[in-house]
Amino acid sequence: MDAGEDQSTGDDVIDISFCGSTPLMWKVSDIKKCRGTGVIGALVGSLARQPRQNVRMGRPLELMQEEALMLEETISASASLHTQDCKDEEAARQYEAVLESSYKEQCTLALEDKKTVLRRIMQKKENDNDDSGYAVRDRLNALDQAFSFPRSAMAIQLCTARAGFSHCPDERGFLYTDWPIPRDERSEIRFRVYRDLRSKGYYLTSAGKFGGDFLVYPGDPLRFHAHYIALCMSMDEQLPLCDVLAIARLGSNVKKTVLLCSPQKPSEAGKEERIEEGVVYSSLQWSSIV
Repeated sequence: MDAGEDQSTGDDVIDISFCGSTPLMWKVSDIKKCRGTGVIGALVGSLARQPRQNVRMGRPLELMQEEALMLEETISASASLHTQDCKDEEAARQYEAVLESSYKEQCTLALEDKKTVLRRIMQKKENDNDDSGYAVRDRLNALDQAFSFPRSAMAIQLCTARAGFSHCPDERGFLYTDWPIPRDERSEIRFRVYRDLRSKGYYLTSAGKFGGDFLVYPGDPLRFHAHYIALCMSMDEQLPLCDVLAIARLGSNVKKTVLLCSPQKPSEAGKEERIEEGVVYSSLQWSSIV
């Protein structure tokens, strides 16, 4: 990503926001475009009309770090990939100021509503010659000092769309382009395995609940079940036998084959393969003890 890429049109821009090191995607058009390239992700947001449930989720789309890096590699040739840091201190201060202003406004409105209710009750009691109307009058007079509006009752507007910096071409030069994604040895191994499997036509999602790194699908996850549980490790990494037995037994119970995926080091690849080293795959399947 360089300055020259900032001249692309708005239709060619894919916006990825970061919350810490977690890539998030908000725009429906970007989600559809990435879905067409095989990037699946996971919806993690709540639905506006059904906020108190987690069966059906909405935007944003949370991407695996490998998916975000894959988009950077594959789309940068034909589109600009911009990142926005969600930890913008100035934006946070502005948001806090808006919340405080909204709280004061809602305090005033709530106080007026309370006074209106007490006046209505007082007038009704006076019309009925009820002596308790004096107590209501005293409550009304002391309401300004005694009224308290809890912050937990404040209505907060949830922003479901944000234009971001890429909406204005003049501000694209200020985009945050230093990706906050760690690129240690472990992350590099996972990305090389992800890239190799994607190049073979497989679809991948996170396999955290299965004890692996990726779930590998022969096609779109909406149409196929996962066939493999991919476990990424280096060629010289030692794996305890009990861990091998555990992951193999788990794969058998969920009717999936466990793949041990190890990228080749440059010294282990042939001369013709040094430009693009391959990945060695070993499958594990549980068989009963005879």
